[in-house]
Amino acid sequence: MRTPHPTLRLLTLLLVSMMTIMASAAISPSLPRLRMAFEWVPGIDLWVRLVVSLPALFTAMGAPLAGVLIDRFGRKRLLVASVALYGVAGSLPGVLTSLPLILVCRGLLGLAVGGLMTTAAALIADYYAGPERGVVLGRQAAFMGVGGFVFMLGGGLLADMHWRAPFAVYLYAFLVLPLILLFLPEPEVKRGAAAGGAARVTLPWSTLWQVYALAMAGMMIFYLIPVQMPFLLRRLGVQSSAMAGLAVGVSTVVGSVVSLRYARVRQVLGYRSIMAVLFACMALGYVLVGMSQSYAAVVGGLAVSGLGQGLLTPNMANWAGEVAPEAARGRVMGLLTTSLFLGQFVSPLLAQPLIGAVGLGGAFLAAGGLLSALAGTFGALAWHAARERSGAVQGAE
Repeated sequence: MRTPHPTLRLLTLLLVSMMTIMASAAISPSLPRLRMAFEWVPGIDLWVRLVVSLPALFTAMGAPLAGVLIDRFGRKRLLVASVALYGVAGSLPGVLTSLPLILVCRGLLGLAVGGLMTTAAALIADYYAGPERGVVLGRQAAFMGVGGFVFMLGGGLLADMHWRAPFAVYLYAFLVLPLILLFLPEPEVKRGAAAGGAARVTLPWSTLWQVYALAMAGMMIFYLIPVQMPFLLRRLGVQSSAMAGLAVGVSTVVGSVVSLRYARVRQVLGYRSIMAVLFACMALGYVLVGMSQSYAAVVGGLAVSGLGQGLLTPNMANWAGEVAPEAARGRVMGLLTTSLFLGQFVSPLLAQPLIGAVGLGGAFLAAGGLLSALAGTFGALAWHAARERSGAVQGAE
């Protein structure tokens, strides 16, 4: 098979990556209207939030299996199947009248996201190495951010028409499917018996568990924004779903700009130093949101938090990809996907009782406090590591 042009290959990977953020972004602005449509359902406040977060649970469960499958059988077939399922399960709720059936479709959508996100991450690690991988991961995060803004704003505009309309956005999958078939070749990597048995590969768990824990915590806190922001803005008097989508999209656009600079940041700072910086930016943004009394103030806080959010995903993916053995790369990226999406699913479950106790603004202030603690911890770890390296150099001299 003729090797596709590198630009077409990269563009296809980036378009696939946008689908992961669409899983929640497209319908997030319609949540208040969706709640009104099913307001007679007991516990609707939690159920309607699960419409956004439930896919994350199934993504978290399906991603490790996807990682094992692509390590053993290859990347492309699972990616094609995942994208097709994404298009069907994502769009079908637009014609359903049963909330349980809508939730079933959202679960199937989550399985599809687990397959496509794990495969896309593995393909990036397969196709690219060293500084080039950092550049591509930054572009991937930027595309995801821009996609989040476009689909959040588009979803808001469609939600102002009807709560069902945003589900049509998931038909985007069928536009990407032909590009995958044409421009993403199966990479030449060792797997199965040729790799000496993927199960016998030794993984650097001491580093990976740290990466996975940080990914879960970071995404759990980040997900307060798409799930809770439409409700916070309604309490501030903002009734338009499009305005809610625009506000949430601001953080993703700012994050996209920062993501494009990730490779440059990585050249200057280590992984733990980057974590300290991004948690500090997110902390300030969340505190500003929690204290806001106007739409403009909320947007300003979201913009500040976006400075940190833009570094989170590429830093986690680059860190995991750097330490992952080639024969187990799918498993490593699958578990990273699990960590990210488990954080998404847990977020509304933990946030709901907190919101009941301290209100929406108080929940953002509490998240800002936790982020500040994480920023201080990783700042101290980075400083200590720098001192140790400096002492080692002086000792060698």
